[in-house]
Amino acid sequence: MSLTFRELTLSHPCFSTGAKPNKGRVHLPVSPGCNIECQFCSRKRSDVEDRPGVTSSLLSPEEALTSVRRAVALCPDITVAGVAGPGDTLATPYALQTFRLIKEELPSIIKCMSTNGLLLPEFADEIIEVGIDSLTVTVNAVEPEIEAMICGKITYEGKRYEGVPAAEILIRNQLEGIRKVTKAGVTVKVNTVLIPEINADHIETVARTVSECGAQIYNIISLIPQHKLTWCTEPDCTLISEARAAAEKHLSVFRHCHRCRADAAGIPGGFDVSKEIYAREFRAENTFSHG
Repeated sequence: MSLTFRELTLSHPCFSTGAKPNKGRVHLPVSPGCNIECQFCSRKRSDVEDRPGVTSSLLSPEEALTSVRRAVALCPDITVAGVAGPGDTLATPYALQTFRLIKEELPSIIKCMSTNGLLLPEFADEIIEVGIDSLTVTVNAVEPEIEAMICGKITYEGKRYEGVPAAEILIRNQLEGIRKVTKAGVTVKVNTVLIPEINADHIETVARTVSECGAQIYNIISLIPQHKLTWCTEPDCTLISEARAAAEKHLSVFRHCHRCRADAAGIPGGFDVSKEIYAREFRAENTFSHG
């Protein structure tokens, strides 16, 4: 059975409204591909950039299990093993394979996964069966006209969709999937990338909608203006505070996001063991996703 939201707030560095300087996580970069094309998505690997979706290398599920062993040995305060990229965790089978290995060998480790939610209804039963404790779903809008400005295209059931039709499918599947997994007891955190020129006035609507679907905690991520959204601005502290206050009317808001890499390891903002676990060698273009 998955941990409850209350239990997660005691052990998960990203599931509380307060900072946890003594709790750590290890992110396992096992998911190479993605099935949606976000307009802010810059597809590459890097040893030096410190942002969501960036990784130095890709791991197999077996290599990921070895990395969890190393991480816990180096930093016993690590309580969470998560997969947050570099692509989407449900676009390939490797994330769920990794969690099965972790469940068998290290059952006390909290299992945390991020997804864009396109395939969440399809894989909800498997997520529940594997015992994912916390699932993060990135929902940037719940109105198709707004989402179409953020996600340009999706690949779904062997077909390519663009614009509003793509957005309609993505939003429908995200909300349906959230309802399904939360009904089974999985704690859901929703991430929203705050884009001042596109969805700043839409944040409360997103928060209210996902709360009604069962999500329990909300994380607002500041846009990194890049790729096709270089014309947009990064939100300032005032706008972020206003967005958080609006969202907090409907569910708990996480305020200490470090926008971690897909191969982060250690205590966020503190003890970092990622270089001891992962070989950092520069590689050229690959994939990037906010999950």
